[in-house]
Amino acid sequence: MMSSKKLVFIFSFICCAIFSRAQDVPVNPELLRKQWTAFWISCPNVAQRDYGIYHFRKDFTLNTLAEKFIVHVSADNRYRLFVNGKDVCNGPARGDLYNWYFESIDIAPYLKTGKNVIAAQVWNMGTLAPVAQISNQTAFVLQGDTEAESLVNTNSSWKVIENKAYQPCSIDNGIRLKTYMVVGPGDEVEGSRYPWGWERADYNIAKWLKAQQIANPVTAGYGTDNLWTLVPRNIPLITEKMQRMAKIARVSGLKVTNNFLSGKTSLTIPPNSKVSILVDQNFNTVAYPELIVSKGKGSSLKFTYAEALFKNDIKGNRNDIAGKEIVGNFDVFHPDGADKRLFRPLWLRTYRFIQLDIVTAAQPLVVNDFYGMQSGYPFKAVASFSSNDQSLQEIWKVGWRTAELCAGETYYDCPYYEQLQYEGDTRIQALISLYVTGDDRLMRKALLNFYHSRVPEGLTQGRYPSNRLQVIPPFSLYWVSMVHDYWLHRNDDAFLEQFLLPMEEVLKWYENNIDPQKQMLGPMKWWNFTDWNTAFDFGVPDGANDGNSSIITFQYVYTLRQAANVFKHYGKVEQARHYTKLADQLGASSYKLCYDAKKGVVANTPLKNSFSQHASIMAVLSGAVPEADEEEILNRVLTDTTLSQATFYYRFYLNQALKKAGMAELYYSQLEPWREMLRNGLTTFAENPDPTRSDCHAWSASPNYDFLATICGIMPDAAGFKKVLIQPALGELNQVTGHMPHPFGTIDVSIKRVGDGIKGTVSLPPNVTGRFVWKGIEMQLKTGMQQISFN
Repeated sequence: MMSSKKLVFIFSFICCAIFSRAQDVPVNPELLRKQWTAFWISCPNVAQRDYGIYHFRKDFTLNTLAEKFIVHVSADNRYRLFVNGKDVCNGPARGDLYNWYFESIDIAPYLKTGKNVIAAQVWNMGTLAPVAQISNQTAFVLQGDTEAESLVNTNSSWKVIENKAYQPCSIDNGIRLKTYMVVGPGDEVEGSRYPWGWERADYNIAKWLKAQQIANPVTAGYGTDNLWTLVPRNIPLITEKMQRMAKIARVSGLKVTNNFLSGKTSLTIPPNSKVSILVDQNFNTVAYPELIVSKGKGSSLKFTYAEALFKNDIKGNRNDIAGKEIVGNFDVFHPDGADKRLFRPLWLRTYRFIQLDIVTAAQPLVVNDFYGMQSGYPFKAVASFSSNDQSLQEIWKVGWRTAELCAGETYYDCPYYEQLQYEGDTRIQALISLYVTGDDRLMRKALLNFYHSRVPEGLTQGRYPSNRLQVIPPFSLYWVSMVHDYWLHRNDDAFLEQFLLPMEEVLKWYENNIDPQKQMLGPMKWWNFTDWNTAFDFGVPDGANDGNSSIITFQYVYTLRQAANVFKHYGKVEQARHYTKLADQLGASSYKLCYDAKKGVVANTPLKNSFSQHASIMAVLSGAVPEADEEEILNRVLTDTTLSQATFYYRFYLNQALKKAGMAELYYSQLEPWREMLRNGLTTFAENPDPTRSDCHAWSASPNYDFLATICGIMPDAAGFKKVLIQPALGELNQVTGHMPHPFGTIDVSIKRVGDGIKGTVSLPPNVTGRFVWKGIEMQLKTGMQQISFN
C-alpha cells in the first residue's frame, strides 16, 4: 500500500518500466566474522509469532553525501524497504533459520543532504504463512556496512507502528478449489485505518512506538543462542516491470464501460452500484496487481485471481469464457474516499483472469488505473531456436513463459498453488535455465537449499524451503542427479565438493533398503512419488512401499552410475567402483526378474501383474537393458496403450531413454501433448493432461531444453562442458538453427537436410572442442566456425 505522492515516483521511474537490481554489492568481511552492532528489532506489545503487518522507520540527517552508503537488510517473514519514499528492494530470499538470507544495498543514490528517512514494511503471516515460508518471529534488521553507515543501524532509536488496516482473507483456498493450495492468505485492507504516507519524510510519527530490541545478529559459524543465522543473499534481486492488462472480457452492472486498462482514462462506478468486471490478461502471469482509485468511501473491491475459468469444475478451452465462473484466491480493499489511493497486495499473485467485484456506497468510485507489476527471477533469455516448422516457436515461447513464472527466490513447482521447490521439478527447471539463459545462480541456490534440508536418515526433504516436513526418497536421487548435471555443465569443483558426503548418505539409505534375496530395493518408507499418472496410488508405483519396485530400483541404478562419474572425477576411485558394481548387480537382477517376454516390456514388480511406461524408461536409462534390446522395448513403450502412461513430467525421462537408445529422431513426433495444450488455449504448460490442477508447471517446459539438447543435439561431452557433443535429431524437420550460452561463450548450430544427408555450420566458443555425430559417423570439432557436411 502506498500514498498518492508515491505514485509520482512510480510513474516517473517505471513507465518505461523495468526494475532490475543486481545483487552485486560487497559485504564488509568483518560482518561475516563477528556479531553485528545493529539489533534485530520488533514491535512491542504484540504476539511475536502471530499475524501482523508493521512499519519501521529511522529519521536521520546527513550534512554531506557519500559516494556509497551500503546497508544489509533482512526480516522475518518479509520486508519491503523504502528510502525517502522510494521503493528500494524487498526480501529476504527464502531460506531457513540456519541460512537466513540478507540483502546488501547501496542506498546512496536515494539519499540527500538534510533530513532522510529509511522505512520498512514488515509482515508476518503467522500460522497462515505459505508453506515455503520458514519463520521464528516477527523481526527486522538493518546494518550499516561500516562505521560510516552505522547511524542507521536498527536499535531502539527506530520507531514502529502496527498497521491495523490489514486482516487476512481468502484463507480457505484449498477448500474452495478442492485441491492443495498453500501460498498464504489474501489481504483485506481497510483504507480508513491505513497510515497513508508512512514511508515519507513529512509523515508525523509522534505516536509511533520505540522499537523493541531482540538480539544482535550473527552470521553462519558464529553465535551461541541464534534466533536466525545470517548468510549473504546468493541470487540477484527480484525484478519488477509494468505489465498492462490486456482486455475487459465481460462486465455486469454497467451499461457502458471504457477501456480504463490503457491508463489513459479513468472509469467511474456510480454510487450504490454493484459491478463485476472480468479482466483477461490474455496469458498467465505472476505479478503484483496495482489498482489506483479515488473517492469511493464506503465501497469495497474484491480481486479474484485465476489461471482459468470453470464450468462445473471443468476448465475446458481456456479462451472460452461463456457460461464459466471464476474461482480462486482473492484480496479485498475498502477505499477511504481520498484521491489516488494505491492498493497492492503484500505478496505476488498468479493470474490470467482477474475479476473485480465492486460495491459502492453513497460516493462514486473512480478507477484511475489498473495494471500489474510483473515479478520474478531476472533471467535473461540468451538462447534461440528456429526450424522450418513455425509451430515449434509457439511451444518455445510458451515453454519459456512457463519456466519464467516458476522462478522467483527459489524455483517454484507452480506459481498459483504452491510456490514450493521440489527436486523432481527443479532438476528439469535448472537444465532449462542453463540452456536458455546460462545463469546458474538459482540452480546453485537450489542445490544448497536441498543440501540444507537433509533429515537424520541422510535423505534430503522432497521440497525446500518448507515449514512442513515432506520426504520423497526418489527426489533425493534427483538431487544427486542435479549435482551430476551441474558437474557436467559447470567447472566448479570447490562448490560441488561439499555435496559428496551428502550424496553418499542418500545412496547409502537406498543401499540399506536393498532386498538381499532379490537384489532389488525392498520396502521403503516415506512418500515414494514417481509420477502423477492415473495408475499409481498417489503417484507411488507398485512395489515402492511393500518392496521390489522396478522403477525406483532402476532410478537408483541410474543415479549410482551418475554418482560414480562424479566420485571418480574427485579421485574417489574405490567409491566410484563400488557404485558401478552395485549398479551392475541391481540392474541385472531387476531386469531379469521384471522383464516380461510376452509383453516385451519391463513390469513394475517381479509379480508382473502391472505395467507402466516408466519401468522400461528407467530400465533403459539405467543401462540395465542390453543395448541390442533397447529399441525394441522402447517401441513397445510408445505403442502399447495398455501400459500406464507417463505424464508431461516423466516424458522428460522418456526422451532421455530414446536418446540413449539411438532413437532421438522420434522426439519431434512426441510433441503432440504440447500441441494439444496450445490448441486448448493454455498460455503456459500444465501440470498434467486435463483435468489438471495447475495451468503452469515448469516440469512441463522441458521442450525448451530438448529443442537445443535433442533436436539440435547440443550436450556436454566432458565435465565442466569443456568438450561438446553435437548429435542432432531432426525427425521430420528439414532445417534447424540453435543458439545457446556456454560458460566460455556461445554455441551455434545451423543444419539443413540435403537429400539423405545434412549440411550446415557449427560454431564453438574459445578453448572448446568437441565432436559432431550423424548416423554413427563422427567428425571432430574445433574452436570457432566450421562447415558440416554429411552425405
